Amino acid sequence: MNEKRLLAQRILSLIDLTNLNDGCTPEDIKTLCARASGPWGHTAAVCVWPRFVGLSKSLLTDSPIQVATVVNFPSGDGEVAATIRETVDALNAGADEIDLVLPYAALQRGDESTVIAMLSAIRNVVPTPSLLKIILETGELADPILIERAAHLAIAAGADFIKTSSGKTRTSATPQAVAIMLATIHASGRVVGLKPSGGIKTVDDARGYLQLADAVMGQDWATPQTFRFGASGLLDAIESELA
Repeated sequence: MNEKRLLAQRILSLIDLTNLNDGCTPEDIKTLCARASGPWGHTAAVCVWPRFVGLSKSLLTDSPIQVATVVNFPSGDGEVAATIRETVDALNAGADEIDLVLPYAALQRGDESTVIAMLSAIRNVVPTPSLLKIILETGELADPILIERAAHLAIAAGADFIKTSSGKTRTSATPQAVAIMLATIHASGRVVGLKPSGGIKTVDDARGYLQLADAVMGQDWATPQTFRFGASGLLDAIESELA
């Protein structure tokens, strides 16, 4: 198997195959879950709206594919109590992973207490082995100092992963934001994963992010337990490469 095919198989195992389209239907979820496992292996997870968690879980019974969902999404400005209810309902429906939007507008205002309150509250209701992945919304934060601060606060609150983006803003994952996030993870000394999300459509796009991770964290660091791609179109490129 040539180097690019080996890379494609590695990327496949790291994908959170995502459908967060506003018009998503149960039929779309059936298609998504079917595509998550194919002749060359399976994705790490599917990521769906909370209303589709139960359906996704039922379609993936006896599968190693995890079911992820989003809360406080996409604006990040929900009330803590409502987000707790949303999270608990998703976990009760079978979600394995919770992708929480950090209150990034509050951080931009300098209101760190609101950020900490949300992150701590949701960490408290997401028990091990469920994963809490915190979306920083780096494209909206933009300022490297704010991105680093968001990553630090998320890690301090107990995030299992930090994630770049919701995919609902003009700018999603960028190499610059990912480099800052990786440096913050490395400096923390904690085991925290990274999820670049949004706008990652080709094998070369994904390769660039893996090279960043390899450079900062070491060649063997990026596994499904520590690194994910949030993507809807990347699987097309992977299947084209492997076919």
